[in-house]
Amino acid sequence: MRLITTVAISSAAGVIANQQRTCSANDGSCGTSASQCSLYLAPSTLPHSGLGLFSGLAIPVDESINEYTSRSPADDHAPQRDEGTDAATSWSDMFIPLGDPHYKALPHRGQQRFPSWLRYIWPEKPESLATLEDTFLFSFPAVPAHLWDFDQGLNHADGLEFYLDDLNDELFERYPDWESTERASAFVPGLASLANHHRTAEASSSGGPNDGPGLANMDRMYDKSRSDYGGYEAPWHAGAGAFTPHHGVEFKATRDVMEGMELLIDYGDQWQEENDYKLKHIARKEQENKVDSNDGSNNSDYRPKRGFVEGIHKKWDDVVEENHFEIPYELPTEKAKREGLAEGKARDSSEFEEGYNPYSEYRTNDHHLWPEERGEWRGNEVRHEENPYPANDETIVRSIDWLGMNGVCLTNGKLRVGNSPIENAGRGVFAAQPISEGSVVLTSPLIVMRQEDFTMYKTDPKQKINRNIVDKSTVIGTELLMNYAYTHPDSPVYLVPSAPLVNFVNHGTSSKKKKKKKKKTPPTANVELSWPKEGSNSANLFEWAYNQKHGSHYDMNFETYDFGSNPNGWLKDHAIDVMERSGKLAFEYVALRNINDGEEILIDYGPLWEEAWSDYARLNPYGRAGYFRCALGVPDGFFPKKWMKVGDTYEIAEIQDLANKPLKPGEVLPMTWAHNGKPLGSKYAYVVGLEKGFSHRFLKYSEEIGVIELYRRLLSEQEGYHLESDAFSVFTPGTFMNTTTAEDKLMEIFAHRYKSDKYRFNMHFVAAWEERARKDMLKALGDAGFDMAVKGFGERFGYDNMTCFHSSYMGMTHCDRSLMHSDIYATDDKSWNIVFPLITIDGSEPELDVMSEDMNTIVGVNYLKDVAYAMGDFGFHKTRMVAYYDPDDDRLNNADLTDPSVLPMRVVFGAYCSQIDETNVAMIRHIYDGDDPAPFADQFKDFPMREIHWDSSGASTLANPGGKGL
Repeated sequence: MRLITTVAISSAAGVIANQQRTCSANDGSCGTSASQCSLYLAPSTLPHSGLGLFSGLAIPVDESINEYTSRSPADDHAPQRDEGTDAATSWSDMFIPLGDPHYKALPHRGQQRFPSWLRYIWPEKPESLATLEDTFLFSFPAVPAHLWDFDQGLNHADGLEFYLDDLNDELFERYPDWESTERASAFVPGLASLANHHRTAEASSSGGPNDGPGLANMDRMYDKSRSDYGGYEAPWHAGAGAFTPHHGVEFKATRDVMEGMELLIDYGDQWQEENDYKLKHIARKEQENKVDSNDGSNNSDYRPKRGFVEGIHKKWDDVVEENHFEIPYELPTEKAKREGLAEGKARDSSEFEEGYNPYSEYRTNDHHLWPEERGEWRGNEVRHEENPYPANDETIVRSIDWLGMNGVCLTNGKLRVGNSPIENAGRGVFAAQPISEGSVVLTSPLIVMRQEDFTMYKTDPKQKINRNIVDKSTVIGTELLMNYAYTHPDSPVYLVPSAPLVNFVNHGTSSKKKKKKKKKTPPTANVELSWPKEGSNSANLFEWAYNQKHGSHYDMNFETYDFGSNPNGWLKDHAIDVMERSGKLAFEYVALRNINDGEEILIDYGPLWEEAWSDYARLNPYGRAGYFRCALGVPDGFFPKKWMKVGDTYEIAEIQDLANKPLKPGEVLPMTWAHNGKPLGSKYAYVVGLEKGFSHRFLKYSEEIGVIELYRRLLSEQEGYHLESDAFSVFTPGTFMNTTTAEDKLMEIFAHRYKSDKYRFNMHFVAAWEERARKDMLKALGDAGFDMAVKGFGERFGYDNMTCFHSSYMGMTHCDRSLMHSDIYATDDKSWNIVFPLITIDGSEPELDVMSEDMNTIVGVNYLKDVAYAMGDFGFHKTRMVAYYDPDDDRLNNADLTDPSVLPMRVVFGAYCSQIDETNVAMIRHIYDGDDPAPFADQFKDFPMREIHWDSSGASTLANPGGKGL
């Protein structure tokens, strides 16, 4: 029988009237009775915050939230402690410390990101998990944090502290004034993982534009925290070290908590500041979309544009506008630039302080996009705006009826935590009253990890060379957190529950297993895992959470969401995509049979776990190599096929199998993820096919004019060829060669060693210094077949013409740190930096890091011959940490090079090609002015361009350019 239930209730957003939901009368999907649940998980009342915790009953100030929520609201009395015991606290949380939390994210783990599970780790101190600003905010051009489409979670938090040197009960009684000091980063399931942030009343009294009532209503009871293995000792007991010793994580109400009120923790000032900034930008974008919608404009996140797969994401508008503000109104002429270069001024003119004009003559930067009387970039103004989402006690309360209809019950007085009678098991979960077969005993959100996340490597933060801080050749252990993760041996997915109680559930045998012994023993497992049943509260809640379109925040659309359109959506997605959505999926523990009052809740960890534990436990205590580590197993068939026998590494589809599926010459394709076919971004990452043999032909030319020999001398720092950081010099490399013509011997080439002190790499740019060399290189590009690539971009994106206004070689032997940057930006999406390899190291790790548009995932790619990689506007990339030859790195065992001809090095070539017109010429000239010594500044004087290397008629080529000429 299907029922339609209709309610009209109050919520933070106002009144939700006549909301209709279908539910079954006999499967519990209508939600929990208002008299049965003491702690709910439901959509937060705070804007864009996702899921939140709600109390199902009133809790007086200073009382334990754990004690109150350990009973059913139907009980009409407050919990009472038995004298001398903690029996009244039917549950408290644990915490699981991380062994190397500082090295889980970029750049230490290579091809990775800021993983979504790391959002749920309370850091030892703010940003100790990852200093993301070093990677993104200080990229070039800078990308403000509100454009990162991922959530940093607790990375900036310092509202709670967790200590490794807490005491056990016996020692605490002996030393009641003990103060723990050894702080740790930790995963803390339960209240600490699920409660959202708001300021305390004290923190909100400082004044300012964000002033308002502090609504935080809970905090840790640090005197309840304990550390022990329940009487077990290592190495004598196998269980010591197999579970976390840290328990007694309990919270109290810091002010009166009303029935239905959201439970909130103060995450700290730094987290508050970052979140305020993000929310103000979200509010501004919402207002802009509302205006677009009212005037009939496109109010989606994307703006259609020819050639771009999804169009252009509107989030880049702010960055475009900000960078337009940086365009100088005048720039040095070519004559003045060369004079300045002779004096060592190889700098971007915009880097000079205002009023400092060191060059001898300047020319107005024509077609400047902003009037001279422009004001402050509006992106800076947002920090001074009023709080767009004011809140008070009334707005953070939901009615119990609404929570019963839409929330998921996490605790209801039916379970308690206590010492397990199972040997070496530690604590366990017990039924506090009878539970019927088929009932959902527990529901938990899940954080999603991969095996690599649990691996602990040898680290040395004092290493002078960054790439040596993490020694991935030396594994020193496995995170204890693995013992709480569910997985399958054929899957890269590891699921760690984050709800209260669930991580205390111990192992029991199952009747489904094939017994080797003849004697049959009755099964002890009484619950099993299940995905939420379609139409249930948990299915609807996590359907809404999982299908959010933004990675950085939640839309406030729960009341209007089309439930049932994609239930349990994670079962349809590739494992890699699921790993990005920690906290947005869930599973349930369902009773296999009737469970008696006082019976321990047990689940089958699987045969692999049971075998691993049996082998470990029977070892001689001194023969055990470290503590027991093994993930928990899920039964066959529980994980979907898309999670089985798949990889967890990001790869680009267009370049992973070019040996069998080569790109056609001039074929331009967006870089898409191999696992799901989605583009890395809406606008900038592409590959283009080159003619077969192209790389070989251009390498041969480069050898003939002496460029490759010049690189051997520069990178081995031979006498007369050692450049200081950011220094440049002009050479005639043709004189090195016997095969060049007399004209080639006179061709001048400059070399520029780019900021090697700052980034600790030896990247050298080599490019044409005088007009003959510039034209010769462009002709050689055309002769090798590069015209097809330029044509491919022009035709795909519908340009009228294209000019390759700058080109250079890039060579290096080592890189320890490099800048995440975009060479081309804010040019109206009409420009591309097209890079292809000439010399690479066979068998090397990926050489180029490309960032996806969410500003999080970074994929490493290997350069491939006869393929070019193209970065358009805001195409962020950087050189990956590599070491072919580095005389300063003792780990490489480098000997002095007596024969530079065998120097291992990488050399690539890049060409900046663009449709240059009134919309972008001022920006392009500004970009070029800061690129290497930039000796050809006058090519942007006026229109049409001096040279056009492709046009829609096909008349212009690199060797025979169109345009008006000199």
